[in-house]
Amino acid sequence: MAAVTAAQPRSSKTESYVDNKRKQDIRLANINAARAVADAVRTSLGPKGMDKMISTANGEVIITNDGATILNKMEVLQPAAKMLVDLSKSQDAAAGDGTTTVVVIAGALLRQCLSLLTHGIHPSVISDSLHKASIKAVDVLTAMAVPLELSDRESLIKSASTSLNSKVVSQYSTLLAPLAVDAVLSVVDPVKPDMVDLRDIKIVKKLGGTVDDTELVKGLVFDKKASHAAGGPTRMENAKIAVIQFQISPPKTDIEQSIVVSDYTQMDRILKEERNYILGMIKKIKATGCNVLLIQKSILRDAVTDLSLHYLAKAKIMVIKDVERDEIEFITKTLNCLPIANIEHFRAEKLGHADLVEEASLGDGKIVKITGIKDMGRTTTVLVRGSNQLVIDEAERSLHDALCVVRCLVNKRFLIAGGGAPEIELSRQLGAWSKVLHGMEGFCVRSFAEALEVIPYTLAENAGLNPIAIVTELRNRHAQGEINAGINVRKGQITNILEENVVQPLLVSTSSITLATECVRMILKIDDIVNVR
Repeated sequence: MAAVTAAQPRSSKTESYVDNKRKQDIRLANINAARAVADAVRTSLGPKGMDKMISTANGEVIITNDGATILNKMEVLQPAAKMLVDLSKSQDAAAGDGTTTVVVIAGALLRQCLSLLTHGIHPSVISDSLHKASIKAVDVLTAMAVPLELSDRESLIKSASTSLNSKVVSQYSTLLAPLAVDAVLSVVDPVKPDMVDLRDIKIVKKLGGTVDDTELVKGLVFDKKASHAAGGPTRMENAKIAVIQFQISPPKTDIEQSIVVSDYTQMDRILKEERNYILGMIKKIKATGCNVLLIQKSILRDAVTDLSLHYLAKAKIMVIKDVERDEIEFITKTLNCLPIANIEHFRAEKLGHADLVEEASLGDGKIVKITGIKDMGRTTTVLVRGSNQLVIDEAERSLHDALCVVRCLVNKRFLIAGGGAPEIELSRQLGAWSKVLHGMEGFCVRSFAEALEVIPYTLAENAGLNPIAIVTELRNRHAQGEINAGINVRKGQITNILEENVVQPLLVSTSSITLATECVRMILKIDDIVNVR
C-alpha cells in the first residue's frame, strides 16, 4: 500500500525543480553563434574598415566591404546565425546602406543580453524592455534629424559620398556621388514624388578603362554589338525603333520530323518559298518606316538567319539581336514604345523614336548607344567601367548603396549626422531615461544604451585610434550638449561631424536599430531547437 501512494504524482504545490539547464544551453549556443557572425563583419565597418576577400566554391573571388554581400556568401549553418544573415538582407531591402552596422548592433545587444540572462533576468522581461528602448531610440533620432529639400543637391551628394567613403572605390566618390544623385532624381515620378523604383536605373558593366570613365547615359546602352553579318548599317540617325518578339526566319514544323526531298526542283521551290516568306516580312517592316530592330532572344528557333540578315542589311535596317527577355520591359519603358509579338501587328504607332542609334568601341568590345529618345520614359542608364572584373563588381555594389541612400532621402526627407554621433547621443539619452524607469526595466534599458556604444568604439578601433579614449571623450562632448560631435576618422579626433559633411539618411539609422532589436528579441525568445527528420 505504501508503495502505491509513493508512486502517485506529487501535487503541483510542492513541485519546485524544473530542469532549465537545456534551455540555457540552447540560448547560449544561439547567442554565441550569432555573435560569431557579427564579429566576422565587425572589422569592415566604417571608412577605415577592412575589405573581405570571399572565395566561393566554384573558384570565383569577390572583394567587398558590403555587409550584406559578405553575409550572403557565407555558408552559415546554425539557425540563429542565419537570422543575422537575413537581418542584413532586410536592412539592405529597407534602407540599402548600413548593412554592417545593423549586424554589429545586433551582436552588441546579444552580448548585453547574455550578461542580463546570467544575472537571472527572465528573457521576456529583457525582450519587452528592448522593444520599449528601441521605440524611444527612434523618437530621439527623429528629434536629432535635420529636414531636407530634394532641391538641395549639395546635401544629397554629401550623404551619397558618406555612403561611398567606406567602400573600395572611395577615391572615386567625387564622381560617383553626384552621378547617383542625378540618376535617382531623373527617375522620380512627379505623380508619386516619394516613391523611387531602382529598377528604373539600369547599370551596365563594361571591362576596360578606369572607374573614372563611369558615366550616366540619358538613353539606352546595350552591351553587345550591332549585327555585322551582311554589311548592315551600324549608325542610324532619326531612328524608328521596333522591339520585336517574333522570329525573322523560315517557320519550322510543329512536331520533330524530317522531310526527305529527292527531286531537286522541289528543293529549289522550298528555298524560294523561304526567301519569299522572309522578304514578305521585311517588306512589312520597311513599310512602317522602321529602321532599327531590337530582336528578343528566341528559344524555339533562330531569331534571325543569315538570309534574313542579308535582306535586312539591303533594306538598310540596323539589327541588334539577342536582347534578353527581362530587359524588354525596361527598353519599352525607356523608348516609350510597345513590344511587337507578331508580324501582323507591326504598325508605325508601336515604334519608338530616337535621334541617334550608333555603335561605339569601348575597351576591347563594342556597345550600342541609343540617345536623344523622344518622349523618353523616366529611366536612366549608368555605364560602369573598371580595369578588372573585381573592381567593376565592387563599383556596382557601391553605386547601388549610394543609389539606395538617395532613395531613402526621397522617401523620408531627413538627414542625421554620421561618425558615431547619433549612437552616442542615443546611449546618453537612453542612459538618462533608464534612471527614471523602475525595477528590471531600467536595468535592461541601460544595457541597451551601453550596447549602442559599440558603433563609435568599432569606428575608432578600425581607424587605429585608441577606442577607449575616443569614446570617453565623445561621451564628454555629448554631455556638454554637442549633439553632432562625432569621430573624424581622417584627423583622428572628435569634431562636429555635420561640418565635415559626414551625413546619412535618418531611415538608415532608425531601421538599423528597429531591425536589430527585433532580431535580438526573436533570438532571446527561442528556448529549444527541435530537429524534424
